[in-house]
Amino acid sequence: MRFGVSLSILALWAVVGGFGFSLAQTPASEGQVEIQDVTVLMSQMGPVVLLKAQNRVVPIFVDPTVAGSIDSAIRGTTLSRPLSHDLMRTILREFGGTVLRANISLKGEVYYGELEISIEGNRKVFDSRSSDAIALAIHFQAPIYVDQSVLDQATREESANRDMPPTL
Repeated sequence: MRFGVSLSILALWAVVGGFGFSLAQTPASEGQVEIQDVTVLMSQMGPVVLLKAQNRVVPIFVDPTVAGSIDSAIRGTTLSRPLSHDLMRTILREFGGTVLRANISLKGEVYYGELEISIEGNRKVFDSRSSDAIALAIHFQAPIYVDQSVLDQATREESANRDMPPTL
């Protein structure tokens, strides 16, 4: 087990290419919208993360472990044992890294994530599950962005959700 963690740290260092970090946050790219609020709810179909911006909501269904990690990060609480996102946050911080932003896109009916991190001024973008990108962005208090088209295609008006039961 110890060997596996050491390999993970070494691989992260090799991919990113150094240590240290840049504090600069990246602004929204053209056609992107910054998420203003993230909420985790339980629905009849399982846990759902609600990304809110411009009075609209993007629902992303996640597994219970990721939901717990995101909810814990939102509330600023820690669990008795670290989850994968907690471990990645600890590794990045120990090497002076930070998450700069998360980008969420929709391809077909699947949400994809991109996580931009910085270590020693070297920025890299990593492909990820949308839920992992959201969780790590929240852990680092980094902005989360979606394309305007995602907001347009995959949302309902937030006011309409108030009249719905807590099951999407």
